[in-house]
Amino acid sequence: MTEENKIREDHSYRDFPVEIIGLKDLTSDTRYFKVRCLNEDMKNKFNYKPGQFVIFSIPGVGEATFSISSPPTRRDFVEFGMRKVGTFTEAFFKLKEGDVFNMRGPYGNGFEMESLKGRDIIIVAGGLGAVPLRSVLLYAEDRREEFNQVFFLNGARSPDDMLFREDFMAMAARGIVDTRLSVDKDPTGEWPYDVGFVTTLIPQLAEKIKAENTTALICGPPGMYRFVIQELLKLNVPKDQILMTLERRMKCGQGHCGHCVVGGRYTCLDGPIFTYYDVQHEKELI
Repeated sequence: MTEENKIREDHSYRDFPVEIIGLKDLTSDTRYFKVRCLNEDMKNKFNYKPGQFVIFSIPGVGEATFSISSPPTRRDFVEFGMRKVGTFTEAFFKLKEGDVFNMRGPYGNGFEMESLKGRDIIIVAGGLGAVPLRSVLLYAEDRREEFNQVFFLNGARSPDDMLFREDFMAMAARGIVDTRLSVDKDPTGEWPYDVGFVTTLIPQLAEKIKAENTTALICGPPGMYRFVIQELLKLNVPKDQILMTLERRMKCGQGHCGHCVVGGRYTCLDGPIFTYYDVQHEKELI
């Protein structure tokens, strides 16, 4: 079989129809979508890892990349979070429950969950970074027995800006994953958790983890990475066990446009998951 035919048979290069079966606003400009595959064969072939992404397309409008926000442990649907930031997302926000659009994927390297078995895991999310890391978080909760300690640290500008706020508060109450939530400011004075940057939560783990057996996963706004990494290094978390998802740099998602190239790396093809050890000297990446 030729390489060209192999590519043609690879379902990740083929659009397939999905139906919106649920949606709700997470914040004033960010919306949650739940979809199901209309083709049973494609549903069975759609296998992905937390941290991977897909491409949505609407005929006559365009296409864009979006991170998967649900875990592969839940097979009947796929979830996403989308912020309205341009022409495509504005058109997408007009879709309603029951509407159908095209999707293809998955793409990217994703998180290797097998390599995390038996380890302490620190998941650090800021703002929109909660969308891709939610896939890892729910995977860890669904298969909690496979991992050692699991910590989820999530920060937002204010309570109203926290994505999946009710879900994460319910997770904190369940206690299956050690969930710690913070906001930069609390205008109402009624926020029941920490107030401060998400980095202030990291020192709380100093006496709880064994650094050599710890992996940290990070996603958030550009300005967050450097400060989170500094705090993790203070805990002696190994540089090659600090994993960052940098999907925010992507555009076409397939290595065509060159928008995400830094230091000879394509974020969409070589990532979006990178270790801090691999990119510590490429400042443009973080």
